[in-house]
Amino acid sequence: MVQLTATPLSALVDEPVHIQITGLSPFQVVTLQASLKDEKENMFYSHAYYRANKVGKVDLEYDSALGGDYVGVHPMGLFWSLKPKKLLTRLLKKDVMNSPFRVQIKLCDLQSPLRNQDTSTSMVSVTLERWYVAPGVTRIPVEEGRLRGALFLPSGEGPFPGVIDLFGGIGGLSEHRSSLLASRGFASLALAYWGYKDLPSQLQKLDLEYFEEASNFLLRHPKVFGQGIGVISTSKGAEIGLSMAIYLKQVTATILINGPNSPYGIPYVYRGYTHQSIPYSLQFLSTNALGFIEFQGIYEKIGVEASQSLFPIEKAHGHFLFIVGEDDKSINSKEHAKKAIEKLRRHGKKNWTLLSYPGAGHLIEPPYSPLCWASKMPNACTPISWGGEVIAHAAAQEHSWKEIQKFLRKHLIPVVTSQL
Repeated sequence: MVQLTATPLSALVDEPVHIQITGLSPFQVVTLQASLKDEKENMFYSHAYYRANKVGKVDLEYDSALGGDYVGVHPMGLFWSLKPKKLLTRLLKKDVMNSPFRVQIKLCDLQSPLRNQDTSTSMVSVTLERWYVAPGVTRIPVEEGRLRGALFLPSGEGPFPGVIDLFGGIGGLSEHRSSLLASRGFASLALAYWGYKDLPSQLQKLDLEYFEEASNFLLRHPKVFGQGIGVISTSKGAEIGLSMAIYLKQVTATILINGPNSPYGIPYVYRGYTHQSIPYSLQFLSTNALGFIEFQGIYEKIGVEASQSLFPIEKAHGHFLFIVGEDDKSINSKEHAKKAIEKLRRHGKKNWTLLSYPGAGHLIEPPYSPLCWASKMPNACTPISWGGEVIAHAAAQEHSWKEIQKFLRKHLIPVVTSQL
């Protein structure tokens, strides 16, 4: 009797799953398929071919995929190789508290990739629940003064290390990373700053006092360690995260994922001071073979003016973790991180760590998230290319997530020394 097992059946999305098949004929070749329906009814699919061993068993921990969406030993390949049926659809979880993503794994006979996956007949199947929040985590809507967001608190009395979570050009409020951080022991504030409720629908400038209010709000919370907070930030959010690390003494640990070291497009204001944005050259905007926009060149050939717009990173007193996807098509994030680190070195600073991943794209997410190499964006008439190679990008996500947690714990949890 053929059996398909996947353990655990219900787990957080950043936890691996052990998939095994038993009861096959010796050396039988089969197809494993995965499918997921998001909250907007969009379907995502993946598949891989495997050959059973001499006792009719396949174990994804040890056995190599022969082909399909990936080749080689990749225990979680069916998850991170999921692709949208509708091109340019990004997989994003909105309701992190009340429902998981459900991933159906089907075992089928060897089939042609031209055959419709919706109608394939399975020998056996299993459905897994992939949650973005652990039991006991609470979500508190934040509408204090002009602040808008959601605070996620781990179960227990605390205190916990506090983190502000910032995303970029998609606007609105993204909660999936904050809920996972809270599930791993961090008090995480998912902070919106445009395109959400009564916040501006367009960004004309960035007021750092808004982010200062958010930092003070988090530090005042009775379940948050009061010595300092962290920031985890991506893309435009990483631009903000860098400015927070420089100007706000409350910020002591900053994670910058594929961000620039200068203000892009709009100026920053803080207590009467204006930091002008870096000039750009639209003639260096490029498109790939599919006609998708690649932004990385428009800020690269601007000469002396660029150096005048660089953030004074040497003034930051906290620690930095730079995370770079070397195949980032949106920002030349590797070059930006290099320049920021060179500036720190010139000033005798050693307060940085660099994780640079060949083959990783712009949208580095928590582990096992499918690669989004291009998608539509608010206020953009043409799809944006983000870059990334599927296997390399997946490896970067898995490794960086562990390093993110280690970095935050190291720099945000007070060291208790015993008194003799």
